[in-house]
Amino acid sequence: MIADRDAMLRRLHELRSEHRDLDTVIARLDGSAVDQLQLQRLKKRKLKLKDEVTWLESRLVPDIIA
Repeated sequence: MIADRDAMLRRLHELRSEHRDLDTVIARLDGSAVDQLQLQRLKKRKLKLKDEVTWLESRLVPDIIA
């Protein structure tokens, strides 16, 4: 259980890092003359990463029964 949690935390860190990197790349490319299809793909990848981060965070937080 602890090994799984550690692996999930490492993966979460990797995803957040990649999400930040993509944010930087997109911000730099957004103002320049760049292939719009490539920019759209980067933005889609960023959204997918956000979904994965949200899913992992929900798995790491224990369910609280009210």
